[in-house]
Amino acid sequence: MKKLDVVALGELLIDFTPAGLSSAGMRLFEQNPGGAPANMLTAVSRSGLKTAFIGKIGADMHGDFLRSVLDSVPIDTSGLITDPSVFTTLAFVSLSITGERNFSFARKPGADTRLSIDEINKDILSDTKVFHVGSLSLTDEPSRSATFEAVKLAKEAGAIISYDPNYREPLWDSVDKAMEMMRLMSEFADIMKISDEETSLLTPYKEPLEAGKYLVERGRKLVVVTLGEKGALVVSKAGYVEVPGFKSNVVDTTGAGDSFWGGLLARFLSENMDLDNITSKQMYDIARFGNAVASLCVEKRGGIVSIPSLDETLERLKQ
Repeated sequence: MKKLDVVALGELLIDFTPAGLSSAGMRLFEQNPGGAPANMLTAVSRSGLKTAFIGKIGADMHGDFLRSVLDSVPIDTSGLITDPSVFTTLAFVSLSITGERNFSFARKPGADTRLSIDEINKDILSDTKVFHVGSLSLTDEPSRSATFEAVKLAKEAGAIISYDPNYREPLWDSVDKAMEMMRLMSEFADIMKISDEETSLLTPYKEPLEAGKYLVERGRKLVVVTLGEKGALVVSKAGYVEVPGFKSNVVDTTGAGDSFWGGLLARFLSENMDLDNITSKQMYDIARFGNAVASLCVEKRGGIVSIPSLDETLERLKQ
């Protein structure tokens, strides 16, 4: 019996989110803990499941802060490496009037890109039901090789491989390189999420349903295309379902997709669903749960700190 429900490898960083102006008229930023894999794990943990994070931070105030945040969620940090030779990765966020965000990264290099396979706790990989990765760990070496090797080890140990590309153009040398690496990783995935803005990066198709079907035909067991406020499209060999979103008072969309995916995985695992034989009804159920989590997440600033508790999610599901 595996002890962990979901383990994720990838970036752990500070999102400096706009927080008004100082008395001198200077822009203020709020130190919000984040990083897509950590956001996702928080949603899983707050839904009552056991999680662990694998990654690297710097030996600095931001790294110390991030470790303490994960510990408090709680997320197991025994696989989180502190490296005094690099600085913790930072992201500065700008928000539009509708809460949509753009990022400027301080990552040249950031600690998250310096994780090597020798630093990864292999016991964690063999003791999880689901192993999750994104694509930000694929932008640079040594984290790129470490990520691919970790996925192979987890898959050999029987884990379901979860993948969310989470494309961030400024972090790649070129769009072509991003497409190459993101598509290569998708070949290892059992279950994956892409946004409606990423379909043509991961497949030959722009249209969400065609993209989802393409990925399923290539061996993915479950594909979810997120559609922003419209909800999500879920595709498997059982067919497809469209799942509408919940109404939200949007403040900040940071972590929306991550929290959705964490909620979906938590529901999938909590209900002991069979990925090979998942039904349309189950597909709808897990995506609706994910939508509820995301709809609450966007009503506050930041990633990890805005992700709701299980009770809050269950209350939203009553709508």
